Amino acid sequence: MNETEKKLETIEIDTLLEALHQHYGYDFRNYAKASITRRIKGLVTKYKLKFISELIPQLLHDRSKFKFFVYDLSIPVTEMFRDHQFFLSIRENVIPYLKTYPYVKIWHAGCATGEEVYSMAIMLEEEKLLKKSTVYATDFNDLALKKAKEGIYDLSNTKQYTRNYQKSGGIKSFGDYYYSKYESMKIENRLKKKLVFSNHNLTVDRVFSEVQLIMCRNVLIYFDKHLQNKVLELFTEALVPGGILAIGSKETLDFSSVSHLYEPIDKKWKIYKKKVRFK
Repeated sequence: MNETEKKLETIEIDTLLEALHQHYGYDFRNYAKASITRRIKGLVTKYKLKFISELIPQLLHDRSKFKFFVYDLSIPVTEMFRDHQFFLSIRENVIPYLKTYPYVKIWHAGCATGEEVYSMAIMLEEEKLLKKSTVYATDFNDLALKKAKEGIYDLSNTKQYTRNYQKSGGIKSFGDYYYSKYESMKIENRLKKKLVFSNHNLTVDRVFSEVQLIMCRNVLIYFDKHLQNKVLELFTEALVPGGILAIGSKETLDFSSVSHLYEPIDKKWKIYKKKVRFK
């Protein structure tokens, strides 16, 4: 691709994202360029188009195609107790802090299809915290949220989920938390009672509650630095003094305007505590 073609591609992508923002209110303009360009080109191929600009009427006039675009843009790579050492660190370093509160509010931002939300619910129940907690699980992807609310997953994943659960410090049998039917596993309803699933777009929506813990793993990597900073400022606003922020292992606070407001709890797994007093 020569320089003229690259320039035209950039113009087409910027025009497409601006149109989607104006029409639907979804703001993808500050997503990481490499990632969103790859997804957009995938749609061009899927719909057998010649130019990216041809996607504009397709997505503006066909909401089902737009929903597919949103879903494709946020397809998560997740599983129950993913990165078991991370969850072990939460159990050992964060749960004791949460136990000091009479009532706990947790925000799973970018919850995707819900596996990590249910992992947290299991941990809270085992630590006798679930009854005095509310877990807000949010995502901008309605299709992913629907799957998360249902709590139904492929039964073939249970062996991996069980291993993850055991290595994360689980104290019971993982089988106590789901029942199987046909080729699926369904999360027990008792774990859902304290979960609130709702649509929330980190790029445009505001804080909706004050919380003690925010989990947002492997979401920021899809944003450029400007948008990452905006989201981190949002999280800082939502956290109580002394609150805990857990982000992905490949993500960082170091560059942000709020980095000085946090101290690390677990440097490897990027778990931070918001300082009570600021210098």
